[in-house]
Amino acid sequence: MLTHLGTVSLLVSDYDEAIAYYCGVLGFALLEDTDLGAGKRWVRVAPGPDAATSLLLAQATTAEQKAAVGRQGGGRVWLFLHTNDFARDYAALRGRGVTFLEEPRHESYGSVVVFQDCYGNKWDLLELRQL
Repeated sequence: MLTHLGTVSLLVSDYDEAIAYYCGVLGFALLEDTDLGAGKRWVRVAPGPDAATSLLLAQATTAEQKAAVGRQGGGRVWLFLHTNDFARDYAALRGRGVTFLEEPRHESYGSVVVFQDCYGNKWDLLELRQL
């Protein structure tokens, strides 16, 4: 039986730069950082230590991969960071220098605002409406 989406690979320019952003700025937990040799690492981060889904920070090495850093969503929002307190987390992320691309808005599905990470990937900070 399939149970959940475990890990999503995210191309980054540099492991340490990515860890500093996702953990230091977004407040994610560093779940794993294993040296695989030859400059390659297995680096997983997640919003919290018990999160069901994590990001695998994959350092781009080929020209094709380097060109895709920050563009994996083709210019669209493709990562969704859920919160249970939109106002608190929006203020905290804003205070830590996160780049927001719009003002927060309230949609039929919940409160949302688009931000971009240090590579230009677009994310939604999202608090879903309680049904």
